[in-house]
Amino acid sequence: MVTNTSDIYAKIVALIADQLSIDKSAIELNSRLETLGADSLDQVEIVMKLEEEFDIEINDHDAEELVTVGDVTNYVAKLLQKRA
Repeated sequence: MVTNTSDIYAKIVALIADQLSIDKSAIELNSRLETLGADSLDQVEIVMKLEEEFDIEINDHDAEELVTVGDVTNYVAKLLQKRA
């Protein structure tokens, strides 16, 4: 299980880059998903992929609060730490 924040960030960047068909180098910790080109459907699909990749469950309310890549990384790290 991945619990190192930098490993989590790397997996999230790869997942977002794949979903949005953009280069990983275009993604930074403070990048807004919307600014990267994610529409509402992309955001739902990103959440679903995160749940699958990290074996976690993200409730709808929390998903709406995940605005930046950093938000996503911190949220996933927190969930994984709770499980550890």
